[in-house]
Amino acid sequence: QVQLVESGGGLVQAGGSLRLSCAASGRTFGNYPMAWFRQAPGKEREFVTAITWNGNRYITVYAESVKGRFTISRDNGKNTVYLQMNSLKPEDTAVYYCAATLGYSRGQTMGDAKSYGYWGQGTQVTVSS
Repeated sequence: QVQLVESGGGLVQAGGSLRLSCAASGRTFGNYPMAWFRQAPGKEREFVTAITWNGNRYITVYAESVKGRFTISRDNGKNTVYLQMNSLKPEDTAVYYCAATLGYSRGQTMGDAKSYGYWGQGTQVTVSS
């Protein structure tokens, strides 16, 4: 049974940093695509960032709202993906979800939640002003 378990969330002041981790178990995701999404109260789940291997190098994609502040990385030896969040803002407050897939099907994109079949339970990030 595949499980994705997020950790590292918490309460931080604006301008601070947090690092989220997502540990996968039940199968090795290797260089398969993994992503982070977030959902704020009363809002739809939104794409944050994703990482995948294109055969030559890792490709990372970021939402405009987090570009330059957030960094996704992975440690395949630990079957874990990370999200380093710097310069946090109150609008970053949300439940952050880790997602993974064994590959994108035709028409699927890195930023679409429907492209991912595996999801974690989420970790709360609260940024105070």
